[in-house]
Formats: sequence, C-alpha cells, structure tokens
Amino acid sequence: MPRSAADTRRFRHGAGRLALDFIRTLSRRGTPQEVEELPDAEALFAWVRQFGPGGGIVAVAPFAAVSVADARQLREAIHELIVVACRGEGLAAWRSVGRERVNRAAAAVTPAPAVDAWGRVRWSAPDPLSATLSLVARDAIDLVDSDAITRVRACAGPLCGALFLDESRPGTRRWCSMNTCGNRAKKQTGRTPKQNLHTAS
Repeated sequence: MPRSAADTRRFRHGAGRLALDFIRTLSRRGTPQEVEELPDAEALFAWVRQFGPGGGIVAVAPFAAVSVADARQLREAIHELIVVACRGEGLAAWRSVGRERVNRAAAAVTPAPAVDAWGRVRWSAPDPLSATLSLVARDAIDLVDSDAITRVRACAGPLCGALFLDESRPGTRRWCSMNTCGNRAKKQTGRTPKQNLHTAS
C-alpha cells in the first residue's frame, strides 16, 4: 500500500462499531460545515491503515486500482442502511442501489491472520482496501440485524451529525464524545434536546 505524508493523518474513532467510525469520515454531516475526510486515495489508504485489523494489513499482491468515489458511495449506503434500521422502517425500505453496494462490498475477501516467524500476528489480503471495506460492510449488516441497533444514537451536538453506539448502562448517552461535543455544550451552557434516531420522522 502506498505510503505518504497522509500516514500521519488521524481519524476520529470510538463510535463503538467499525461501520459507525467509517461513516464519520463525512464529519458534521448534514450541517453547513460538512467536511469530507476522504477527499482522495491517500486519505482512504490512511483510514485503512488506522482501522484495519492489527493496525493495518499487508498487501500480498499489487494494490488494486481504487475508486475513492466508490468508497464514499459505500459509506453513504451504509449510513442510509443504519438510519433506516434505527427508524424501524424495516430493511425493505432501504433503496436497492444501496443494498447492492453494501452486499457487494460484504462479499469481498476479508483479511486473513497469520503468525509470522517472530511470533507476530500479521493480517494480509490480496486487496487491503476491499478487504477492509468488506469488514465495514459486514459490520454494518451485523449491526442492523442485532439488538445493538436500538442503542445507536445521533450526537446531540447541533454541528456534529455523528452516530455512535450508546454502551452506557442507562442508555442515556447524548454526545459522541465528552471531549469534543460534550465539552463544547458545557461551555455554551445551553442544552440541546436529545436526538434519537428511533423516534425521528
């Protein structure tokens, strides 16, 4: 996989699921300050290195040609899938074009682990990008097919737009992160009403 200055780029993590971390690469989604964090192949490679298993995966064949647009379309299809599931509309309400994208990504070969001669666990795949995106797509399908989908929340930060898995015992977490949106809300002293995708219209 090509390496460049983009290797130093760090993406937000901690949404609770790989699929939720991936869709956060469109930050401040739905606001006037929306930011595309995957503008080019270098950024996409950097995301794969950060979120791939074992801190990245090793290519065992030349890296395949990458369409960043395809990766972003997959991201939006996954976002749509999760929102549809959260709203209780039934997955049949999910657009067929999105379903085909996610299913196709999930069907790709996933990374394989192996222990090398030095006792290290190494992950490899013929195409590290499609392999990692396959993990993302599979995680999204697993999420919407599990009880955990009832714990997916939209951050209450008005300029955030991130989704996260609420793993708190009472299930009342409001912020994607107390270090960012939570602290920002405290500084503003005002309180934004809690957003819940499961009651959104």
